[in-house]
Amino acid sequence: MLSVQHLYKRYGGVDVVRDVSFRVPAGQCFGLLGPNGAGKTTTLRCCLGLTRPDRGEITLAGLPVPQRAREARVRVGVVPQFDNLDPDFTVTENLIVFGRYFGLSRRECEARVDRLLDFAGLADRATARIEALSGGMKRRLTLARAMINDPQVLFMDEPTTGLDPQARHLVWDRLKMLLTEGRTIVLTTHFMDEAQRLCDRVAIMDHGAIITEEAPHALIEREIEAAVIEVYGEGVENWFEAYGKRLSSRAELAGDTAFCYTDEPEPLMKTLEGHGELRALRRAANLEDVFLKLTGRDLRD
Repeated sequence: MLSVQHLYKRYGGVDVVRDVSFRVPAGQCFGLLGPNGAGKTTTLRCCLGLTRPDRGEITLAGLPVPQRAREARVRVGVVPQFDNLDPDFTVTENLIVFGRYFGLSRRECEARVDRLLDFAGLADRATARIEALSGGMKRRLTLARAMINDPQVLFMDEPTTGLDPQARHLVWDRLKMLLTEGRTIVLTTHFMDEAQRLCDRVAIMDHGAIITEEAPHALIEREIEAAVIEVYGEGVENWFEAYGKRLSSRAELAGDTAFCYTDEPEPLMKTLEGHGELRALRRAANLEDVFLKLTGRDLRD
């Protein structure tokens, strides 16, 4: 559904996208992950034909982009990072007006409204004004709006940012439903648990380039030891120097927390006995551990 080959884009003498290549088969969820400024948004804009690349080849829904981007976008739904619903219209009117942009007749749009509102859990809000909706409702309406043209491919830019846990899980359930229908999803998110839960494959970008691409579970197995022990509390620095670094395969002290990565957690856990001032969390390694290992813990603006 999406093929990107050797994509480059330069702004102000800086390569913000450098030799990016990936493919997204039909019916899969592909995650494009990276810190702020990694090049994710520029890559997606190039894929949609909204930004012209300097070099590279893009095929979206079987059509070359940017040459036939307008035709390709008819087959695509987009959930932007920030909701841009029209406050002058009701919930139903937002769906109908958006559908008209795709050349659908009013009757076709109206025939799809009930199904989409039920999909978004907004069946009882059909006549509500946008200002009367909560943040989670607006996000779900934006998702429903992206489905009005019955797209083959969905581009989703941080779809659950700002949502409470209940709303996030509802959106996850709806995205899984779309995947079971055979639709294709291209997802950017800063929630690594979201990417681990939804994506068949993820690519991690940094400084404009893809530094790794793989299925989430395979990345975790390849990059991180099986167990992670997080230790914090008064005296953690002394414990880290005495035991954390010595008994871990890899260890970091970030702020007031020690992160110890190991395939044999028991020796580390035993060193905590008698240190009542320290607290420890023992857990399995996850995609966030991979992300931080490959891109670092430094704050990005």
